[in-house]
Amino acid sequence: MSRIGKQPVTIPSGVTVEIKAGNTVTVKGPKGELTKQLHPEMILEQTENQVAVKRPSDAKKHRELHGLTRSLLANMIEGVTKGFEKHLEIKGVGYRAAKQGNKLVLNVGYSHPVEMELPKGIEVEVPAPTKISVKGMDKQLVGEFAANIRAVRKPEPYLGKGIRYADEVVRRKAGKGGKV
Repeated sequence: MSRIGKQPVTIPSGVTVEIKAGNTVTVKGPKGELTKQLHPEMILEQTENQVAVKRPSDAKKHRELHGLTRSLLANMIEGVTKGFEKHLEIKGVGYRAAKQGNKLVLNVGYSHPVEMELPKGIEVEVPAPTKISVKGMDKQLVGEFAANIRAVRKPEPYLGKGIRYADEVVRRKAGKGGKV
């Protein structure tokens, strides 16, 4: 039995979960509404304030989907109540970020500033020129956009310059001259 999959997902007050045919799940909460198509073979059972995920058999495919389906459902519920957030830091002389309307503008050592269009459902804050905060309801969308920002200029191991997650540790290497 999946350790994650067998745990029921509790629905907090102020959140409504609607399960339609084909396992289309709609979750409404204080921050908004999320809809996701979960795997149709998984069995979702809703009680008053809980949703349980059951698997139809012990086949390998169903065992794999059991914990995944439960995690996706739990992330949707957490997203409409608290939301998700990723923090990034920019290291490097002259490297900076700014928000201009619906775009994030990054000056990270290229001959031109890199402009990134914000996807729908994502908020970006730039509290300081070297700090970026990505917020949203959908965990996958927040993580994907933060990864796209980081991919513009990945942290390099010799000088440590680039865009990194706030909690990321970049292992430094000694260069030719030994200056670190």
